[in-house]
Amino acid sequence: MNHFEYHHLIPSDFHPSSRVWIYQSNRSFMISEALEMEDMMNDFVENWNSHGAKVKGYANLLFAQFVVLMADETAAGVSGCSTDSSVRLIKQIEERFKVDMFNRQNLAFIVKEKIQTIPLAQLKYAFDNNFINAETPYFNNLVASKETLLTEWMIPVKDSWLKTRLSIHHE
Repeated sequence: MNHFEYHHLIPSDFHPSSRVWIYQSNRSFMISEALEMEDMMNDFVENWNSHGAKVKGYANLLFAQFVVLMADETAAGVSGCSTDSSVRLIKQIEERFKVDMFNRQNLAFIVKEKIQTIPLAQLKYAFDNNFINAETPYFNNLVASKETLLTEWMIPVKDSWLKTRLSIHHE
């Protein structure tokens, strides 16, 4: 699990309640794409405003597949329109690199030290055939704060909402 360490990449000067949005790509980005995306994300954060007030923001590509956006609202509240501007950024990334960033049916897991995505429709098959199991790390992209990003983003399947889909019972 060590090369899936990310805590050091999350800014420590953001409040634990900072809002987080995670967008998962349907494929990994190549290095050249990641470098180009870095510029797009830096520009976005630089110009991220909410009703004219600068948003204390953070944007990063983690594990070549997840765009993580964070806004510290203790400085200035993040309004609907600043959330819209973040969605615009993700749509630009989609168009530029021909990826799908909004498909919540694609689930990401760590299998044999690699990120594997499984469509929700094939989840039970993957589980029944031991491709994933109750302990398999799952990327819970529903985390909504810095605190949950740090504690609940990568969790075993048995601790996620998927357990009800797979009828996993705690021992």
